[in-house]
Amino acid sequence: MRIGLTGGASTPDKIVQQAKRAEADGFSSLWYASIVTGDPLTPMALAGRETSTIELGTAVLQTYPCHPLLQANRAASAAATMGRPGLTLGIGPSHESVVRGVYGMSYDRPGRNAEEYIQILAALLHGQDVDFDGEDWTAHSAGSMVPLPHPVPVLLSALSPRLLRVAGQYADGTVLWMAPAKAIDGHIAPRIHAAAAEAGRPAPRIVAGLPIAVHDDVTEARNAVAATAGSYAGMPNYQRILELGGAASPADAAIVGNESSVRAQLRSLLDAGATDIWANIVRAGPDPAASARRTRALLSELATERHP
Repeated sequence: MRIGLTGGASTPDKIVQQAKRAEADGFSSLWYASIVTGDPLTPMALAGRETSTIELGTAVLQTYPCHPLLQANRAASAAATMGRPGLTLGIGPSHESVVRGVYGMSYDRPGRNAEEYIQILAALLHGQDVDFDGEDWTAHSAGSMVPLPHPVPVLLSALSPRLLRVAGQYADGTVLWMAPAKAIDGHIAPRIHAAAAEAGRPAPRIVAGLPIAVHDDVTEARNAVAATAGSYAGMPNYQRILELGGAASPADAAIVGNESSVRAQLRSLLDAGATDIWANIVRAGPDPAASARRTRALLSELATERHP
């Protein structure tokens, strides 16, 4: 299984140490939120210099506060600093509570905004000059984009039908959060694959991110998820994808149970169409550290399994 972990720590040095350990343990990737150290790209680039193979991706950088040309140049700078392939740019339009509530920006047309954004960004990351005049974004990039030293795939955070179509048409896939297997199978995978095929693009990646806890007491494990991920229940985008996945809450969507149960649930994500698993390890029970070690051990085992 291609299994990655949530990335992030309080200092760049700790982020480097975390990446080296994750690579040594066989994990394929680390995924960093936009708030990591205030901006994750710089510590990610440093971590990339100190590792060899692990993919380092953002999940996700917000589109609204950063022009796509600037975003592409930031990615190019981080890729050059890494000195090797392995940087992946996950982006998304975020949520109204952030865009309008924090930044004071309009969130009236997030679908259109993201579609224009990804058209510009994807073209720039493929080395193309862009002349684009849209309703929300404009870019005339000749002479303004630095060369990319390595390919930088772009993934779009896509849950709605429109953004799944956009992700298949223009991006290299999607990075998901809180999408259960049922939602991937019936809603996400069919739409993004159809859009990619219609556009003549390769089969897209589907990175499925969920809270995970290996713990024998399922109720305790779900309570631990509820304590750490309850805020997502109030966000409309996540409410819809949870409902499509047959989950009433983030705690219901989480992958919890003993080793056998978690292994089977992870397999169900792949059977539903996920290409990668992004595991957010949740500490559960009276000995949270032991639960976290147990979860990481199973995930590492699955990530390094070799099949004939």
